[in-house]
Amino acid sequence: MAKIERNPTRAVRIGRVTIGAGHAIAVQSMTATSTQDIDATVAQVLDLERAGADIVRVAVDSAKDAAALAEIRNQTEANLAVDLQENYRLAEQVAPYVDKLRYNPGHLYHHERAKPWQEKVEFLARVAMDHDCAIRIGVNCGSVDPAKREKFATDDSISPMIESAVEHCDVLDRLGMTRYCVSLKDSDPQEVIAMNQRFAAQRPEVPLHLGVTEAGLPPDGVIKTRIAFEQLISRGIGDTIRVSLTVPNDRKHEEIEAGRAILDDIREGRVRSVVDFGLDTLNIISCPSCSRVENEAFVELAQQVKELTRYAADHALTIAVMGCRVNGPGETDDADLGLWCGPSYVNLKRAGEPVGQFSYTEILPRLKQELDDLLENRTD
Repeated sequence: MAKIERNPTRAVRIGRVTIGAGHAIAVQSMTATSTQDIDATVAQVLDLERAGADIVRVAVDSAKDAAALAEIRNQTEANLAVDLQENYRLAEQVAPYVDKLRYNPGHLYHHERAKPWQEKVEFLARVAMDHDCAIRIGVNCGSVDPAKREKFATDDSISPMIESAVEHCDVLDRLGMTRYCVSLKDSDPQEVIAMNQRFAAQRPEVPLHLGVTEAGLPPDGVIKTRIAFEQLISRGIGDTIRVSLTVPNDRKHEEIEAGRAILDDIREGRVRSVVDFGLDTLNIISCPSCSRVENEAFVELAQQVKELTRYAADHALTIAVMGCRVNGPGETDDADLGLWCGPSYVNLKRAGEPVGQFSYTEILPRLKQELDDLLENRTD
C-alpha cells in the first residue's frame, strides 16, 4: 500500500462529511435530472448514495428549482450541495436545505453587473454562515472572470484562474468565512495538474476539490481523470473528487464507482499515468450529463460524434461537445470544432467562431464537412 503524505489542509465540514485535515477523500457527483422533477431527482440522489457518494450536487437556476429543492431535502438525508448558476441571490432560498453552496466567480457578473463582485461574495458568505453551509469556489476554464483574463497573455489560461481563486479566498477569509474549498478545473488533465499544484503551493491550507471538467465519455473520460488524480493525489493534493462523465441518467452512479476505483488504485500503488494524454491524437471533450442539459439527446450526440470522427483519430484536433448554455459558449471557444447543445438546435463553432445553428438531425453531416475541411487544410 502506497504511503501518501496529504497536504495539511484545514478541516471543512459539509453536512455529515468533513474534508481536509487528513480526513478520507470524499467522492461526489451531480444529479442529471431536471431539478423540478422531484421524484426523478430524489431517485437519482438515492442511487448515487447507494453507489457510495459522500456528497451529491444539485443545480438551481430559478425560483422553481429552489422550491423543488426544499421538497427534495424532505425526501433524502444525503449531504447536498447546490450548484448556483447565474443568479447568486438564489443562495438565500436554497441555503436552508443544503450543506454546501457552490458558486463560480466567473458567473457573478451575470446579475447586477454594476455591483462589485466583492459585495456578492459577502452576500454568499453571510447566507452560508447563517445557514451552517460550507462554500466551494468553483473556477472553470471556460468561464473565468473576464477582468482576470485581460491581465494575462492569451496563451496563459492558468494564471487568471489561480488569481481569481486566491482573490476570492482572501475575501472569504476577511469575512471570517473559512469553511470553504476550491476547485480549479479544465478539460486537459495536464492543465488541471499544473493549476492545482500552483494553487496548493500558494494556499496550502485550503482544501481542494479535484476534477477534470468535460472529461467526456467512458472510458476516455475516466482515463483523463485518472491521469490528473494520480499525479495530484500522489503528491498529497486533493480532499474531495468528482469524475465527470457523459453518461445517461441511469448510469450516473458510474461517476462514483470510477472515483472510488481510482482512489483504491492510488492507495494500493497501482498508478498508470506516465503518459502525456492526447497530444498527438484526436481529443473529444464533453461535459458531464447534469440537470443543466436542455435536451437529453446531447448524451447520444456525444457518442455519435465519437463514432463519426474515428477516422481522424491520428490528428491532433480537439472537438468539444457541450450540453448547455451555461458552459457551452465559453468552453467550446478553444476547440477546433465546438458543439453546444440547446433545446432544439446545436450551435457549431470552428476555432471559436460561429458556423451556425443546426438541428440534431443536421449537425453530424455538417460536423463531418467541417472536420474534413480542417483535415484537408492542415499543414502539420
